[in-house]
Amino acid sequence: MISPSRRHCTVELQALPSRIRQVRRIVSAQLRYWQLDPLIDRAVLGVTELLSNVHRHAQPDKTCTVELELRLGRLTVSVHDNDPRLPVLTAADPLGTHGRGLALVEAVSENWGAQHLAGIAGKVVWFSLHAADPPAPPAHPVRILAAPAPEPAAIPDPARTFVHRIGAQAGTPTTPG
Repeated sequence: MISPSRRHCTVELQALPSRIRQVRRIVSAQLRYWQLDPLIDRAVLGVTELLSNVHRHAQPDKTCTVELELRLGRLTVSVHDNDPRLPVLTAADPLGTHGRGLALVEAVSENWGAQHLAGIAGKVVWFSLHAADPPAPPAHPVRILAAPAPEPAAIPDPARTFVHRIGAQAGTPTTPG
């Protein structure tokens, strides 16, 4: 479910591979809507890694909530799940096939963390990205003058066809054939 708030989006899901793909599309669309296109790749990579951790590690279930919040020029992406175990950033085995997710989140974000929330089961893992400042309004009012729309082109009379033939005067009405 996406909340109606203009700067807040919440998605509840089971962290299964097909749902993770859907959340990537939702995050991308929401950031496009907020005109934060430069953040899409990093936000999508980060949320994919956090949701993959829920899929791989969360107990007792894979239910989680993804939240996007844009406040004061900072985008925060958080994932809340019901597993109380906090993730730990460790060095990955160079030949291993997993263990790099949090390192990727750390690399693409400005800040990240994990914490328990008072009165709520489980934990929240989050990362933040600096959103580009919106363009400043022009110093002076801008006036846009529009020229009147041109008249639509006349529709040719099918009874008269102008054909340019070699040897005839240009623009002389002739009948085809």
